[in-house]
Amino acid sequence: MSNVNITVIGSLNIDMVTETSVVPGQGETVIGSDFSSFTGGKGANQAVACARLGAKVTMIGCVGEDAMAQQLKEALEREGIRTEYVKTVPHKPTGIAAITVSDSDNRIIVIPGANHCLRPEDIMDKRDVIAGSDIILIQQEIPLATVEAAIDLAHELNVRVILNPAPATRLPQELLEKIHLLTPNEYELAIVTGEESGGRGFNELLADYPYPLVMTAGSDGAYYKSSGMEQGHVPGRKVEAVDTTGAGDTFNGALAVRLSEGAELGEAVAFAVAASALSVTKLGAQSGMPLRAEVEALMAE
Repeated sequence: MSNVNITVIGSLNIDMVTETSVVPGQGETVIGSDFSSFTGGKGANQAVACARLGAKVTMIGCVGEDAMAQQLKEALEREGIRTEYVKTVPHKPTGIAAITVSDSDNRIIVIPGANHCLRPEDIMDKRDVIAGSDIILIQQEIPLATVEAAIDLAHELNVRVILNPAPATRLPQELLEKIHLLTPNEYELAIVTGEESGGRGFNELLADYPYPLVMTAGSDGAYYKSSGMEQGHVPGRKVEAVDTTGAGDTFNGALAVRLSEGAELGEAVAFAVAASALSVTKLGAQSGMPLRAEVEALMAE
């Protein structure tokens, strides 16, 4: 295990996955091929990705008062993740993600449930946890006020923040200034900044954003710009995709681990691209997340 400490602030869901060769249109009923349920949520997924790759991980989030909550906490604990800061919210259901997988692509509807009960005060009273972290990893399946509180506290304590702005919302400039690294895709970047891509290429989008950025591009890999404004591109790796559900979360977890270990941004992005490529070769977000040795073996090829 690595000596780095990563705190993940985010969502915990149960993923309900339906597999089908045909996605139904409005008013249409089709026969699916399979159904599975998995532990998920962007926060929990990224926590598992970090733990599989060797980090010491603490999870901050909320679950409901139901059997699914225990399933989620036990899944994290099996990965060695600290769950004492996962709060149980009475009379609220645990979050659910309804996922339809067709031809390795996916469509997702999230019902937040208890995830929307994570409040700014739940972050502010974890000051010691934040202060003891090498990196804070945050997503946006929790209230924006809580995201802002976490970023403000980490900034005050001089702790680096990686924000994965998904689902994306417009973010104020003063908040973006406090983030060590933003990790959107092209669509999310347009929403965060309020500026449409307008046909510009990835390198132009990087150049126009004034802060460090890693922009994921699916099978095309990822584009990045460092704090020194150096730009780069890591091509995607060709694999047989089965389920892309956890690819972005694996990418963010892997990126956080390598940056916590002191890697340069380009090196960390290359590691994250390899990890996310491996993650899509299996069904389920967390079940497909690779171990460190698997990522290193792929990179050595």
